[in-house]
Amino acid sequence: MRPDQPASEAYAYPLLIRHLFHTACQQYPQREIVYAGRRRHSYTEFRNRVGRLASALDGLGVKQGDTVAVMDWDSHRYLECFFAVPMLGSVLHTVNIRLSPEQILYTINHASDDWILVHADFLPILESIIEQCEKKPGLVVLHDDDIPESSLEFAGEYEALLENGDEKYEFSDFDENTRATTFYTTGTTGNPKGVFYSHRQLVLHTLGVGVMVTAPAGHGRLHRDDVYMPITPMFHVHAWGIPYVATMLGVKQVYPGRYEPDRLLRTISEENVTYSHCVPTILHMLMTSDVIDDVDLSNWKVIIGGSALPRGLADAALARGIDLFSGYGMSETGPVLTVSQYDGDVVDVEAQADARCRAGRAVPLVDLRIVDEQMNDKPWDGTSTGEIVVRAPWTTQGYFGNREGSDELWRGGYLHTGDIGSIDPAGFLRITDRLKDVIKSGGEWISSVELEDIVSTHTAVSEVAAIGIPDTRWGERPLVLVVPKPDVQIDVAEIRQLLQEQIDAGVLSKWAMPEKIEITDNIARTSVGKINKKELRSTYG
Repeated sequence: MRPDQPASEAYAYPLLIRHLFHTACQQYPQREIVYAGRRRHSYTEFRNRVGRLASALDGLGVKQGDTVAVMDWDSHRYLECFFAVPMLGSVLHTVNIRLSPEQILYTINHASDDWILVHADFLPILESIIEQCEKKPGLVVLHDDDIPESSLEFAGEYEALLENGDEKYEFSDFDENTRATTFYTTGTTGNPKGVFYSHRQLVLHTLGVGVMVTAPAGHGRLHRDDVYMPITPMFHVHAWGIPYVATMLGVKQVYPGRYEPDRLLRTISEENVTYSHCVPTILHMLMTSDVIDDVDLSNWKVIIGGSALPRGLADAALARGIDLFSGYGMSETGPVLTVSQYDGDVVDVEAQADARCRAGRAVPLVDLRIVDEQMNDKPWDGTSTGEIVVRAPWTTQGYFGNREGSDELWRGGYLHTGDIGSIDPAGFLRITDRLKDVIKSGGEWISSVELEDIVSTHTAVSEVAAIGIPDTRWGERPLVLVVPKPDVQIDVAEIRQLLQEQIDAGVLSKWAMPEKIEITDNIARTSVGKINKKELRSTYG
């Protein structure tokens, strides 16, 4: 026997999702999990409900390798599925309920769903597509109120199944590289792409992000006495993976159900929520809610991601005492790659605000580069730009059932984000644009993000989007779309003057002055709240 051989009965401890909630259930058993003012229970009951759900699914015939889809609002049930389904060795498919019925059908068929847990609110969608499902999935109905009449046949109702389940259900070990989750990300063309993650990847993402968000001594720090509420849909990259972090730490968790700005704000106040994350669109909805003045947000820490945080929106949030800061990632990267917490020696208020709007520094274990088209590194000088490419132990290894797309994603041995950015000597990443969204005017590349950031600081501007529109002479010219604040008139000349000042200061090139600035009532959004620049280019191009 070699001296470095392990004991014959040593436990190898595979990195499985089930290990993430041991500590919380043992050390903080009475901490609460709350659902939309409808239900609250302890971590002890959460652990028991996870066992009951797994037992019930096992009793229905769900086995290792099966795919179990969920169509639900953000709820305690969804959190239970985050654990119970992959802990069985099955695959959790988090269905994007904001897609069209045709796209939802595509994802159900492509993922080859064996079972669907569906909230009563989404029964009409499922009824309209069920006959076109290539498999005939078993169905379990979830509900908050009465279950409406339906043509669908259900194997059971969620709470009734849990009532008969075994809370002491024994989970077995298996290979940590077993696929745990699948979800679908929409691109600019074609059908949604399936992204998948293993147990190992999700555990490592939880640990890496957990280290990053708990490390600061000052702002933006998540700790055990926080109250966490996601305002990013749980179907979208596991709500950025933060529910796993919160569960691992034993933090009180609040799940809001349907996203309604007034109710979200009241929930923040009533439950003393101190930690959340959302896209800029959701933050904007909250900041313009009729009840915003009735809620104290001075203890609220918020990670902003999904798209760039406009400086104007950041300033408005900071004025209310919100401790907000950016994060960066994408569906294919787990998602979190960077977080923009600044160091304690940064005392200048302007420097702090600038840091909050940048994408931030890389999370531990993330190998992040900016490169040219030949994969040569660009210098970290804060001005040189290149495509952001990454490696991390939790980045997806490819697209589900799409080898061509997978090879394109990982060309050169690094995952290509499709984003352009610069990195300063301190390691702070700034996103300057998407490769597909950069405005190419003559020989100049103009950052749509930079245009949006500057215009957003005008006191009359509520929302802004910048796109390139075809031009016979220059190829493309910038178009800026502006939504005014309620009951406010916007003087386009003032917007141009604001941009001209930045051109005169050398921040923008003269080519960045928009060909047109148009006032509009709304700006098209994607299913996860990002500005839909593909649709805007189609509409205005």
